[in-house]
Amino acid sequence: MDVRLEHDMLGDRNIDDSKYYGINTVRAMENFNLGDRYVNIDYVKEIAIIKKAAALVNSKLKRLDEEKGKAIISAAEEVAEGLHNDSFKINAFQGGAGTSTNMNVNEVIANRALELLGEKKGNYDVIHPLNHVNMSQSTNDVCPTALRIAAIRKIRRLADALANLQESLQVKENEFANILKLGRTELMDALPMMVGQGFGAYAKAIERDRWRIYKVEERLRVTNIGGTAIGTGLNATNKYIFMMTDMLQQLTGLGLARSDFPMDITQNADVFVEVSGLLKSCAVNLMKISNDLRLLSSGPKGGVGELILPMRQPGSSIMPGKVNPVIPEMIAQVAMRVVSNDSGITFAAASGQLELNAFIPLITENLLESLELLEKAVIIFREKCIEGIEVNKDVCRENLEKSTAMTAALIHHIGYDRASEIAKKALVLGITLREAIYLENILTKEEVDAILNPLELTKPGIPGK
Repeated sequence: MDVRLEHDMLGDRNIDDSKYYGINTVRAMENFNLGDRYVNIDYVKEIAIIKKAAALVNSKLKRLDEEKGKAIISAAEEVAEGLHNDSFKINAFQGGAGTSTNMNVNEVIANRALELLGEKKGNYDVIHPLNHVNMSQSTNDVCPTALRIAAIRKIRRLADALANLQESLQVKENEFANILKLGRTELMDALPMMVGQGFGAYAKAIERDRWRIYKVEERLRVTNIGGTAIGTGLNATNKYIFMMTDMLQQLTGLGLARSDFPMDITQNADVFVEVSGLLKSCAVNLMKISNDLRLLSSGPKGGVGELILPMRQPGSSIMPGKVNPVIPEMIAQVAMRVVSNDSGITFAAASGQLELNAFIPLITENLLESLELLEKAVIIFREKCIEGIEVNKDVCRENLEKSTAMTAALIHHIGYDRASEIAKKALVLGITLREAIYLENILTKEEVDAILNPLELTKPGIPGK
């Protein structure tokens, strides 16, 4: 193995010369050897976009040699395109507020740029990871900006996935619009409803999630790029700061804006808490829906059995014929993960001190993971579960007819207490509510049929009047 010698303030290290990363990355890989949960690669790619933007701006400002600038730009483009993903193996849970990740990107771009110029890796007198690739930047403005850009891209994809899920739920709302079933409150028999009404309620919940998540992008557009270490902008000129914002807008296609007070963006992470909180709200709704589907499809003989979910895989290694609701179970677990990620983001944001939050790496990992998990899970939920749901009409009808839930319709005709007595009588005698009323002989058959018309009980008004 060919090696090259690199030096930092702590001493010298031999580096595998086939690697584009350098001494800072090697130290980080050793210090944070927690397994293979590496820094989110999409986040790395956005950092590379920032490096490209900085090289373009610094070249225009004549602070960076044109030839060196072109090499840095080309190397940054390769990283952004994913050509060097195997060069980024630092654990996501790292100390230093993201310095290790920033230096990893600086070193890979510097060494690849040197290679493009025909120079040897590690010849930092020509292109230096800090003096050239990191010119006018700091970890503390690069990393939060990259996180905001990466989050916006993922938010847009999640919003689209939620819009498609909402549409699929609305399709089921229409498909099941004329199928009656028994409603339930606190798991006990309640009033009749249409199966489609239940799916309509799910669609409304997802509609709120989609809109909230779509709108929260606005919170992420303001960046602290150019604020450098603590937001004061030391080592970054005003021309650079304004040009960087314009350049990032061009390169990303996003409506990014320069903060009028970069120190705020540098030290405060509450925006990420806000975004995560909306993801948690979405997770809560998804978990509620998934749990409802599991309950309503339970059985097929010993449970509720009103819904029929698509069968996706055999469900037991010992019970032949058993099929489990694996997609809703997956959704529930993703929701649990998002909620736990939100707790981590909350603690990390609250733990920042003075002019910097050292726990940006945790915020980055948790937020991007939640966004990715939700997007993929929502797509799977729609395609492998929601779109294939069917209704067991016979079970729905049987459960409705056996229930005394329609007793509420009698209140305006015979009063609450008398209606309660009749419901109890039906349960004791094991007969239907309709039969129990006939036995009381207090209403004509026509009146009973009008009052207990299930279709009338699923809409506003007083049945029978």
